[in-house]
Amino acid sequence: FSVPEQFSAATKANLDAQFALFSTISAKTLESDEKLAELNLNAVKSTLEEATATTRQLLSAKDAQEFIQLSSAQLQPNAEKFLSYSRHLGNIASSAQAELSRATEIQLNENKRKVVSLLEDVTKDAPAGTEQIVAAIKTAINNSHASLEQINKSGNQTVEALE
Repeated sequence: FSVPEQFSAATKANLDAQFALFSTISAKTLESDEKLAELNLNAVKSTLEEATATTRQLLSAKDAQEFIQLSSAQLQPNAEKFLSYSRHLGNIASSAQAELSRATEIQLNENKRKVVSLLEDVTKDAPAGTEQIVAAIKTAINNSHASLEQINKSGNQTVEALE
C-alpha cells in the first residue's frame, strides 16, 4: 500500500467508527428518552388519580379541623413519592451517562490504536533522522488521548457527584 492509500483506508475506517459511535449514542439516548417518558407518564397518571381522590376526601370534610388533618396527612406520602420519582430520574440519567461514557471510551481506545498502528505502518520505511518527528507525533497522540480520557472521567465524576 502507498501512504495515500493507507490514509484513505484509515479515514474510511475512522468515519465508519464515528458513524457506529453516533448510532450507539443515538440508540442509548432514545432508550433513555423512552424510560423518561414512561416515568413521567406514570407520574402524571398516578398524580391525577391521587389528586382526584384527595380532592374528594377534602370536599367531604365536615369542618375545618378535619380538612386540615386530611391536608396534613397528604404531605408525607407526597414527599415520599417525589423522592421516589427523583431516584428513578437519577437512575435513568446515571445509567445513560454510564453507557454513553463506556461507548465513547471504547471508541477513543480503538481510534488511538488505529492511529498508532497507521503511524507505525507509514513510518516503518521512513528515512533516517525522522525518528524524533515520529516520536513527537506519538506523544501528541498520547497526550490528546489522555486529555479526552480526562474529560470523560470528569463527566463521570460530575454525574456521581449529582447522584
